[in-house]
Amino acid sequence: MTKMSTATLHWGGCTEARFLRDFWQRKPLLLRQAFPGFQPLLSRTQLFALAASEDVESRLLQREGRRWQLDHGPFARKQLPAVEQPNWTLLVQGVNLHVDAAGELLRQFRFIPDARLDDLMISWASKGGGVGPHQDAYDVFLLQASGRRRWRIGPVHDAALQPGKPVKLLARFTPEEDLVLEPGDMLYLPPGWGHDGIAASGDCMTYSIGFRAPPQGELLKEVLWQMAEAQHGGDLYRDPPLRPQATPAQLPPAMVKFARDAFARLKPDAAWFENMLGLYLTTPKPQVWFEGAEAAASALRRACRQSGCRLDRRSKMLYTATSVFINGEAVEAALASSALLRALADQQALDAAQVQSAQPAEVALLADWCALGWLQVGDDALTPAARKPAQA
Repeated sequence: MTKMSTATLHWGGCTEARFLRDFWQRKPLLLRQAFPGFQPLLSRTQLFALAASEDVESRLLQREGRRWQLDHGPFARKQLPAVEQPNWTLLVQGVNLHVDAAGELLRQFRFIPDARLDDLMISWASKGGGVGPHQDAYDVFLLQASGRRRWRIGPVHDAALQPGKPVKLLARFTPEEDLVLEPGDMLYLPPGWGHDGIAASGDCMTYSIGFRAPPQGELLKEVLWQMAEAQHGGDLYRDPPLRPQATPAQLPPAMVKFARDAFARLKPDAAWFENMLGLYLTTPKPQVWFEGAEAAASALRRACRQSGCRLDRRSKMLYTATSVFINGEAVEAALASSALLRALADQQALDAAQVQSAQPAEVALLADWCALGWLQVGDDALTPAARKPAQA
């Protein structure tokens, strides 16, 4: 139904190492024909069908003069404007969770740590469609898949927003560059860089490869939540000797001290933070679900040995020096140092020879993950993206 991605990222006169040194989180970079001859992974019809699904996050943005309207999906086809109608955009988030070819395309960007790589969003726009001048708090690659899009970009000197709009539009944006992207061209923008993309032709499709940049406040909330969970309720508060209260609405100082002392006892070390981040960053998004294999465990072990296995496109896997995490769970201590599991995380696949050389406990764990749908039986070969060496 969808094209498999065989595209390879071409850096032209640049390299991955030079990009990370000179451009990443510093300044924009335009790569002409980053993916020569690129063809969309989904047709317009297939993308619209995806936006009709309950488990897909989608948005419809329409503009009429200075008036903007934002609606959230799912969208039946009859709820979308006619393709000939100008100035509207359909945004479909997390396409890599639903289309294997989109996941393969994301693997081209694994020279950045997996902990930072978020998802692939596809925007389809009629002529004149766009989301207005804005800035993002994260790094993004903008790959033109079909049609042409005009990008006006520049640093943001005034972050004030237009009042009363359903989306965050910059009130005073002065672009410094004006670029038109053709299919296969790609534009990188660092966080906070202003941009305004307008479809210069109908049937304009742009792929946005975004990266996670969780703010400290979000991580702090996760830290405190996990710490609270680890306490299993903790000690119960007990009153000191009491006298009849003349001011019963006053907050008891002893209760304040009880809470403060509980917080002061929390002294997590680096390993605790590694564990917290591993669990947090691999936890699937709420709309993600897996289809488990119905075969018996013995059959799954045999299939892995014969054909290898690969991570399901929805699975997230990370590791540290002492732990391995997958889909919000930590691997049991007996296998936490497994080199095979680290190879699976880095390569996103294991060939048959690797599985055949594995310990029985490792093969059993792989079979368990196949049963959960976290792994799929492979084709006795690593994907081209997994074998591709990093550029110097």
